[in-house]
Amino acid sequence: MKSSTLYTIIGVITAILLLAFAFGVEQYYRLHVSNFVARDGKEHAYNIYPGMTIDSTLNLIRQDYEISGETDLKMHMKLIAIAHPEPGHYVFPAEMGDKMFINRLKFGEQTPVKLKWTNAVRTREELAGKISSQLMMDSLSILEKLEDDKYMAHFGMDKETSRCLFIPNTYEVYWTIKPDALFKRMEREYNLFWNEERRQKAAARGLTPIDIAIIASIVEGETYNTKDMPTIASLYMNRLRLGMPLQACPTIKYALGDFGLRRILNRHLKVESPYNTYKNKGLSPGPIRCPLPRTMDYVLDAPKTNYLYMCASPALDGTHIFSSSYGTHASAAKSYHKTMDQMHIK
Repeated sequence: MKSSTLYTIIGVITAILLLAFAFGVEQYYRLHVSNFVARDGKEHAYNIYPGMTIDSTLNLIRQDYEISGETDLKMHMKLIAIAHPEPGHYVFPAEMGDKMFINRLKFGEQTPVKLKWTNAVRTREELAGKISSQLMMDSLSILEKLEDDKYMAHFGMDKETSRCLFIPNTYEVYWTIKPDALFKRMEREYNLFWNEERRQKAAARGLTPIDIAIIASIVEGETYNTKDMPTIASLYMNRLRLGMPLQACPTIKYALGDFGLRRILNRHLKVESPYNTYKNKGLSPGPIRCPLPRTMDYVLDAPKTNYLYMCASPALDGTHIFSSSYGTHASAAKSYHKTMDQMHIK
């Protein structure tokens, strides 16, 4: 063989090897390092619903990411053999290789979502709606359980007290969590809050954790002023102890379903409802909102007082005037209502 021919063969082989090496390096890079690059340089989150295909998922991803090698991606999807994406909430980094993208969707490697609600949630319907808006479940599936006495009995609650199970906070859960699993998760969180120390504090006052939650919900309905909350809690517990009606205006708002009322008038007190604490002695059947953990602690640690009456301050600064006699209270209430009339607040 002539040397020129040999050199040609060697040159061809070398070229093939170099091309193969370059191809291999490129495939490794696209597979393991980078084939998706976010246009804004930030991570992006997506909810992948049941029934979505790889193509529809890619169309969604393309809104935010440039795919450098579409052909490479298709080849890698065939190699890894992904038939369809698993439903879930996924957060992808600003840059990623095909393997990360494909494996997360294939094996359902979701990113937890932060599930949260506040004490502004009052009714079971509101709670169900707030939760369903953050998870892959409809509000009816949650509401049905909240209103099922038999189901809630597993948690020591009923239809009216079911909101006590859902203590406002921020919880990490998977977007695809099922209703039963969510309720069990909330039970674990409930028991973490209601530890032995808190249960003993409640028992020392002759109350249950649910009683504390109901009182806390009424306290929150009375004021946003956290400094007054322990004293308000003390007042209501004094009334409970003496067998007096609570006469809590926030329970009237709840009974009427009108949470925007500024003034409670005599006609409002006539509403027929177990939540009317002017007509019915004792605690309301359930909380009038989902009370915050700190408010329940205010109730548990409420000071000992002899207060039985309170009235919002005429200064309208969120504070209250507390008294142990009705005469003192009536005088304060007169000043408050005079201010309300002067300001034409109805």
